[in-house]
Amino acid sequence: MDQFAQVDGELLVGGQRLSHLAERVGQTPFYAYDRALIRARVLALRDWLPAQIRLHYALKANPMPALVGLMQGLVDGVDLASAGELKTALDAGVDPRHISLAGPGKRDIELRQAVAAGVLVNMESARELPLLQAASQALGLPARVAVRVNPEFELKSSGMKMGGGAKPFGVDEAQVPELLAHIGRAGLAFEGFHVYAGSQNLHATSICDAQQKTLDLAVRLAQHAPSAVKSLNLGGGFGVPYFPGELRLNVHPLRNNLAALVQRAQTELPGAVLVLELGRYLVAEAGVYVARVLDRKVSHGQVFLVTDGGMHHHLAASGNFGQVLRKNYPVSIGNRLNAGETEVASVVGPLCTPLDLLADRMELPVAQVGDLVVVYQSGAYGASASPQAFLGHPACVEVLV
Repeated sequence: MDQFAQVDGELLVGGQRLSHLAERVGQTPFYAYDRALIRARVLALRDWLPAQIRLHYALKANPMPALVGLMQGLVDGVDLASAGELKTALDAGVDPRHISLAGPGKRDIELRQAVAAGVLVNMESARELPLLQAASQALGLPARVAVRVNPEFELKSSGMKMGGGAKPFGVDEAQVPELLAHIGRAGLAFEGFHVYAGSQNLHATSICDAQQKTLDLAVRLAQHAPSAVKSLNLGGGFGVPYFPGELRLNVHPLRNNLAALVQRAQTELPGAVLVLELGRYLVAEAGVYVARVLDRKVSHGQVFLVTDGGMHHHLAASGNFGQVLRKNYPVSIGNRLNAGETEVASVVGPLCTPLDLLADRMELPVAQVGDLVVVYQSGAYGASASPQAFLGHPACVEVLV
């Protein structure tokens, strides 16, 4: 992909030749994340975001500790979905005042941990209220809470819809006023609202529409709040192109829309901070997954490159992480980028299942045993989102370079 340079037909990641990096890592398969590309993406985003917008990293996109450590110096906060992620964020030095915890099934102990750490809890059910109240009383600490709202609207054209209609996430819009009244009576430290309508969206108009509706919703619900709204998490949804024909998200309309929302919020939600929560958009394009060709087979005229990596490490690239119709991620032979001779080949892994497919009949440079297959767009929802224990093959490693 264009974001990575090459030299003598070999991919450069973090300024290092792919073959040298593989030797440095000491094994294949591995994920490599380019810190310069991550930093450049965040700084470019900062350049066009209104200064009043707080940028948060959604840690679920990539929880690699070294990467989280890099992120905590670049963003304003981190959004989490479990106590395990809370540990990762705190270990990386993220300020608890700028951490929020979401999730539809928080365990009792997770809520106590959140209160003890002093992070903001995005409530997704009335069940959480007495648990948070008890934790506050036992620890002598005020439970910081916001309400995650399941809005009536959805993020149109999103790859994964997380709001609108029947959803396990958040509190239905119509039920929020009653919950706000209970929060006030329970004496919890109410701070605001969290609305995450969807993800992986490449249509700026859809994102702008959802952001506008989110602010409208927050203004209406603020009338029922036990105290002034301090923060409104607008969610994210910024997508990246994975497949042929997909166009890069045009961020210019988003900048203008967010600037208008900031102005509106100053009047309609005075004192409230607007938060943009992004994960995939910040890290996906900075990562590659690298596997080595173990065998080259021809079956009924079809070439198969059998590698030591596969769906157990990169479930998304295999098409088994939300795709309805399987499409190929961008793939190359990372040490043969300038090879003149190409062929149509399928890249498969070592697992005993036909689902273990990284590239289905793609035109690639002719590869041999020992060559390095690269799957691009692999910085998000990779190692941590894959069934690495499946069939007992070795785990992959991750490096930040």
